[in-house]
Amino acid sequence: MRLFEAIIDANHRAVAGDATAGLHPADFADALPVVALTCIDPRLNAFFPNALALPAEEFIWLRNAGNTITSTLSSTMRSLALACAVKGGREIAIIGHTDCQVCKTTTMVLLDKLKALGVERSTLPENVNEFFGMFGSERQNVIKACDFARTSPLIGPKIPVHGLLLDLATGKLDWVVNGYETQITQVQPTMPKLNFAALGAVGGFKDFEIGEMKFPEIKIGEVAAKLEASLLAKPIMPSLAKPMPVVAEKVAQFAERHWPKPPQLSPLKTKAPPPIRPRRNFPGR
Repeated sequence: MRLFEAIIDANHRAVAGDATAGLHPADFADALPVVALTCIDPRLNAFFPNALALPAEEFIWLRNAGNTITSTLSSTMRSLALACAVKGGREIAIIGHTDCQVCKTTTMVLLDKLKALGVERSTLPENVNEFFGMFGSERQNVIKACDFARTSPLIGPKIPVHGLLLDLATGKLDWVVNGYETQITQVQPTMPKLNFAALGAVGGFKDFEIGEMKFPEIKIGEVAAKLEASLLAKPIMPSLAKPMPVVAEKVAQFAERHWPKPPQLSPLKTKAPPPIRPRRNFPGR
């Protein structure tokens, strides 16, 4: 059983009334200390680090309004990164809680409360929701914060990022994001090697080399000359490949034997008509 699996188990047994429920931190020395981000709600003071069954020296406690992370490079991410790099944090837990007042505060209510403190709307950023990290669901807010922390370039892939939700009425902790299951293992992608020997057997890429971009040396003129020689050596229709004079001679011989000769016609002998001469005097004139 890993650290936060043991913490959740001990917490559930304690809430159920098991007086012997607890944790032996020495059994999880390789996963300690824990870095926890919680809300600024003062009601949480009575729960941490007791709800995790951890001693205070193994608990690095970070707090902001609504346990909110707004980006992968936000100031909260800076604190989480330094808590791991400088203070030696081994695992991160983002812990939301029920009945969160930030969750219940709308943008209009927030603007009214800020105005009552003398803060005018014109002095605030244009996107108030984004700047203050307003949210409508405690559970979804924890999931979003875990996503930012897990994908942040400031947090190494070896550090699990967990998401938990604390019930203020009972002190019970529930999983929201199991960091052991969602932990990202960075693997350097490798390009598959192509079997050019197999391709060469087909004949398509036998002389092709990607590294030097070499192509088979083919001269179009040589291919055309070889094609022409092949066609002349083996005519497509041998019966038509004979010289035309031989064919004409055969046709003439056949016609002479089987076709009757036409009769010889003599030119017609006709008398030419007398010439027409113009008349000078017409009748009646």
